Amino acid sequence: MSVTGSAPARLGLTSEQATARLHAEGPNRLPAPRRMPAWRRLLAEMVHFFALLFWVAGGLAFIAGMPQLGVAVFVVIVLNGLFAFAQEQRAEHASERLGELLPRRATVVRDGVGRQIPAEELVIGDVVLLAEGDRISADLRLDVTHALAVDTSALTGESVPEHPAVGEEVHAGCFVVEGEGRATVEATGRHTRLAGIARLTQAQRPAPTPLRKELDRVSRLIAAVAVAVGAVFFGVALLLGTPPSAGFLFAVGVTVAVVPEGLLPTVTLSLAMGAQRMAGRHALVRNLEAVETLGSTTFICTDKTGTLTRNEMSVVEVWMPDGTATIDGNGYEPTATVHCTGGEAALRDLARVAVRCSSGRVTEKDGRWVAHGDPMEAALDAFARRVGVSADEDAHRNPDVARFPFDTRRRRMSVVAGNMVFVKGAPDAVFPRCTVPPGSTDTLRALARRGLRVLAVAARELTGETPESDADAERDLTLLGLIALEDPPRQGAAAALAACRRAGIRVAMVTGDHPDTARAIAVEVGLLGPDQFVATGHDLPSDDAELGALLDNDGVVVARVTPEDKLRIAQALRHRGHVVAMTGDGVNDAPALREAAIGVAMGRSGTDVAREAADLVLLDDDFGTIVAAVEQGRATFANLRRFLTYHLTDNVAELAPFVVWALSAGTFPLAIGVLQVLALDIGTDVLPALALGAEPAGAHVLDRRPTRRHLLDRTLFARAFGVLGPVEAAAELVAFVVAMLALGWRPGAPFPHGSALLAASGAAFTAVVFGQAANAFACRSTIRPVWAVRRRANRLLLVAVAVEIAMLVAFLYLPPLARLLGQTGPSWIGFLAALLAIPAVLGADTLQKGFRRLRPARTG
Repeated sequence: MSVTGSAPARLGLTSEQATARLHAEGPNRLPAPRRMPAWRRLLAEMVHFFALLFWVAGGLAFIAGMPQLGVAVFVVIVLNGLFAFAQEQRAEHASERLGELLPRRATVVRDGVGRQIPAEELVIGDVVLLAEGDRISADLRLDVTHALAVDTSALTGESVPEHPAVGEEVHAGCFVVEGEGRATVEATGRHTRLAGIARLTQAQRPAPTPLRKELDRVSRLIAAVAVAVGAVFFGVALLLGTPPSAGFLFAVGVTVAVVPEGLLPTVTLSLAMGAQRMAGRHALVRNLEAVETLGSTTFICTDKTGTLTRNEMSVVEVWMPDGTATIDGNGYEPTATVHCTGGEAALRDLARVAVRCSSGRVTEKDGRWVAHGDPMEAALDAFARRVGVSADEDAHRNPDVARFPFDTRRRRMSVVAGNMVFVKGAPDAVFPRCTVPPGSTDTLRALARRGLRVLAVAARELTGETPESDADAERDLTLLGLIALEDPPRQGAAAALAACRRAGIRVAMVTGDHPDTARAIAVEVGLLGPDQFVATGHDLPSDDAELGALLDNDGVVVARVTPEDKLRIAQALRHRGHVVAMTGDGVNDAPALREAAIGVAMGRSGTDVAREAADLVLLDDDFGTIVAAVEQGRATFANLRRFLTYHLTDNVAELAPFVVWALSAGTFPLAIGVLQVLALDIGTDVLPALALGAEPAGAHVLDRRPTRRHLLDRTLFARAFGVLGPVEAAAELVAFVVAMLALGWRPGAPFPHGSALLAASGAAFTAVVFGQAANAFACRSTIRPVWAVRRRANRLLLVAVAVEIAMLVAFLYLPPLARLLGQTGPSWIGFLAALLAIPAVLGADTLQKGFRRLRPARTG
């Protein structure tokens, strides 16, 4: 059977025309959304829940005749607001830079050749080639369609795809969900229909994420506790006969001591740095707060092609009824060594049919041949060139009459050209429609068992009218042969899968490939063990509970899945309590990506539809990048807990003097006052807290099972309120008492006033600062002692602690600041007593971590 092929004729603009129009019309870019003015965003940071609490406290301080306290509280609000505003700006700019890593692209015909360009460079008159999964980036008028279906829900709200005809318009913001087409650009940028709608929808706010809800819960919980504790101690002060003004001073000090003013800025910084680190490892986070969700992943459903394999396909073997061929080439180069044991004319016919049923192409760029479009289809173009078939020449001789594009359910595509029907697809989708020569099935199995991806190529000669449907076209076919493509595993796939097992994350391969191909790759990368099984989408149980039980194992492989299967798998695993990360690249993968807790799209080979539906986009399509993202997600969650541990420990030390004062019925003087508490919170503690929020992932962050906990839980409270906090508070009070003893006070005698009390208060203040410096290093790990943690891994913390000590010196020895805070530099004995806070905190931290390491052995 002799066949011929086709390709599009010369169309579109020249490069010179496009450049001139781009200069005249401007880039194809939507008008920038109207952002809230900077002054309003800054104001918002001054009036959130925590800030309002402080505004009220400051106002009451002025009413009570304590202007110094009121001014100090207002300074805290302003400084926190400025810092939070700066962090928000930083995160916003980071998101913009990350977005530039994945620009939208469009396929156009320029100078008569199809090429991909940034969507911003589209101009009126450009000829755009549309394929399944593409995002439409300008308003277009259709010139040619092949079973084209367009998702217009972004503009119309209708979930059912439309089937526009030739001459009709399709608009920017829509997606091609099926078929192919060719269209001419009619409007770009601010002149598109989408631009008009965007102006109406800019004010919409997204729904809060789980992390945002958790932060709101923590904020309100802490605020409620702070107000309640302040009110209780105000009542105690009044009962003890304290004047209302002094009692109020006491209550404000307690409230300020409990509120973690730096919580929200630290969260923003930690998420932004996590996203930046992920981008450095080729993972683009489309929502900052998804960074934390990644750390809770318990199950990863991964594709095979491009994720576990390189997605660098090449045709290596061909089987034909009358012979075989091996192809030994390099990448996508059009030249190769071809060994053919059958007729070369039959090999060329098979290559011609295969390349006619594909849209991928290879072109030379800077002396190197690169793929455009799907790597598998580009490999078919390279194969055709290697055996002497020119798609362009064949195109002019025998143009397309009809096309029935690839569909994930049919798993094949067909082209009608002249009086011939050409078909390419999965063997088990093509064989039932063919006359299958002897040996075909055995050859298919042998190739698949070697991990090769196999395509069947078939054709038939028409004897009547042009078929109007794919069912009518794809029948009574003659099998021309099988094409085997090699896509070797990625070098780091096995190590990444091993890391998942250490982390307690289960992994399943969910692929549309042949079961034998999927099994071979799974065995090669170490995913599939000897006792594990390979299922097919057709064999999956119809009951979701049974499906979940079947898949809830490590190393499962499910082949020949449909998009509906992937959606059911995500739902079934979610119902079993898993936090599922699902990979996908096709237009029909979008529902499964949205259903999963973390949708992961392919940045290189994925469709625009999949990327829009995903939370995470892999810029390198590598499975190992998912593991790196999970690692960073866990590190980010741990950093938030580090900050809370650090601050709550400080809370205990700040509250202790007030508790002692209350328990002594006001006879024991306050070791530190309200202004000193404010100085600790905003002056010395902020930078170390932020540095903890930037702590990089630890070496063993993946060596434990995933957990889904609240930020504030029993473990954190026990560490802050049961160990570190009491030790730091004890060191503070000891330094206070030792300083008074050194200055002549004796137990039973009246407590000193004047300079002696100021120096003792300075010693207590110094002890808290030293204790917090030690606490900052202790909080870097919950399991390893300080000396076992790499000091240089977080150089920001070293700088922050140095600044903290410098601030301490300023607060103690700059007379205006010292007078404002009500303290002076301690005596050398008081200083040495304060210095003991460092070994006290580190010693308690070491003992607690040692006990935690021993406890599992005792109970197990």
